[in-house]
Amino acid sequence: MARRLRILTWHVHGNYLYYLSQIPHELYLVTRDDGTPGYAGAGGALPWGANVHEVPYDAVPASDFDCVLYQHRHHYEHDRVALLSAAQRALPAIYLEHDPPQEHPTNTRHPVQDPSMLLVHVTPFNALMWDSGVTPCRVIEHGVLVDEAVRYSGELARGISVVNNLSRRGRRLGADLFARVREQVPLDLVGMAAQEAGGLGEVANPELAAFVARYRFFFNPIRYTSLGLAVVEAMTLGVPVVGLATTELATVIQSGNNGYVDTRIEVLVSVMRELLDDPELARVWGERGCRVARERFGIGRFVAEWDETLRAVCA
Repeated sequence: MARRLRILTWHVHGNYLYYLSQIPHELYLVTRDDGTPGYAGAGGALPWGANVHEVPYDAVPASDFDCVLYQHRHHYEHDRVALLSAAQRALPAIYLEHDPPQEHPTNTRHPVQDPSMLLVHVTPFNALMWDSGVTPCRVIEHGVLVDEAVRYSGELARGISVVNNLSRRGRRLGADLFARVREQVPLDLVGMAAQEAGGLGEVANPELAAFVARYRFFFNPIRYTSLGLAVVEAMTLGVPVVGLATTELATVIQSGNNGYVDTRIEVLVSVMRELLDDPELARVWGERGCRVARERFGIGRFVAEWDETLRAVCA
């Protein structure tokens, strides 16, 4: 039986980390007691497995690991130098980049420029947009787990959007588009601080699938991001997705077949109204989207790719 690797990492994106924890290895999360973002450990409502461990910040330098998995620029630029021992800095390392470039969309050099490190992008779009420079890179697309007991019903003749801190994150996340669409079709918002944008509030992770599955369609208002896990999760449940024909979503949704994407808001509003009036159309699109999501974003493929990548890097 292959040896389980000891991987040092940080809690950056909770849902992604939970899906990553399905790998057959041990994850050690750096924690701090002072509430500093990015050091949360294995808290919250997610059902973390026995292979997820917490290691206090001050205990990291004396601990043994096989690999370091960076997921945030602060941890790479600060903790790598100020926290890790010289031996730990020399360990095999991966930088997991969750987002496309936030500065210039095509001419931004990735902050990790190290030919001995592997840069992992979560979508082909992100890999296309970043200038990875001298750092070797590969793409490992998302993999998700959803409650097999939950399936799309669509009995609520409303749309649902899932975005955290939408009002604070502005145009990039589509705060203006959500507000504009909500004036024309019934539309709810959930996520952290959703009330600030007129939404319903946050729904706990274990309850989100059943909550979303009742809505007629899922609306993704985000202009520029990675492919959101909430979108993939909704598709896997069989919820039809309506969104912007930008970033990786344009390769996942085939308009009029398994959902609808466009760059014209008036067209998207018209499609939403059609779905509200035609539950059977919504069901058909959702079923097709479900098949796409389960084939492309299955947890088995995701785990296998991460396992192969980690073992290759540590070999």
